[in-house]
Amino acid sequence: MTKFLLIRHATTDAVGKYLSGRHSGVHLNTEGKTQAQALANRLTNLKIAAIYSSPLERAVQTAAPIAALQHLNCQVNEHFQELDFGQWTNKAFSELEGDENFKRFNTFRSGTRIPGGEMMQEAQSRIVRGLQQLAVDHPVATVAVVSHSDMIKAAIAFYTGVPIDLMQRLEISPASISILDVYTDFASLQLLNHTGNLP
Repeated sequence: MTKFLLIRHATTDAVGKYLSGRHSGVHLNTEGKTQAQALANRLTNLKIAAIYSSPLERAVQTAAPIAALQHLNCQVNEHFQELDFGQWTNKAFSELEGDENFKRFNTFRSGTRIPGGEMMQEAQSRIVRGLQQLAVDHPVATVAVVSHSDMIKAAIAFYTGVPIDLMQRLEISPASISILDVYTDFASLQLLNHTGNLP
């Protein structure tokens, strides 16, 4: 069994204001840096075998304090890259609210392609392929994966049998941890969107 710590990156100035997507140069703000260090401190009692991150700066910056305290090298992995938001990348949510395609995407994700971007199923398949490969590479270990809200929701939805159109019912906060145990023929969600101290 591989125990995955699915971690959303910590806070940036864009959270709740802009759809950053894969836009480069989005870094943790002061609050986010504090969250990332607190997150690393919360995990010190766990023996983490490896840590992987989305290539985006905000994810790598969140992973860095964890890697330092665990004496690990953070490995960037494209499977955990943010959803490709295409033409919506870096747009303000206030601007997107009036976009009919954006409304449809958030209610019918299984049948709506982001203009110039990914289908939600494509992104879900991508992160699941990455996790399945890590389960092979680390068959009896705890592995941390730092990614993004929609990607973590998609992974949890896959392993728990939640339809992709209902995945928005899951809440994944900045610097939160969700724990997923993946076996060869079974998966079990142990923790969802945890932001406090781990037992």
